Amino acid sequence: MRLINQSIMPKILLYITAKVIWNFLFWNTDYHENRAHVHVGKRSTEHLCKIWLVPIVELDKQGDLTDAQVKEVLAIATQYREKLLHQWSLFKQGKAIRIIKVKKKK
Repeated sequence: MRLINQSIMPKILLYITAKVIWNFLFWNTDYHENRAHVHVGKRSTEHLCKIWLVPIVELDKQGDLTDAQVKEVLAIATQYREKLLHQWSLFKQGKAIRIIKVKKKK
């Protein structure tokens, strides 16, 4: 894990599979939103998916992701919800965030 600068759009979770690396991140403008959420995409994604974390994990915007990809990132967000919410809390407090890296085993 490494510390990142709050002034950029912080990546909070990198979920690495054999086929794709999913980037979970906050936009710096998210600081002004009250409802916890993350944006998700991969390197080639132009329009990111937006996922609410409270009161439950649910899709807000699909972005450029396919239905199957949305299902995958929703499952990841559900699995790591508590850690993502902790990252959100640190972000809202202006504290440094550590990127969580997860490598999915085959």
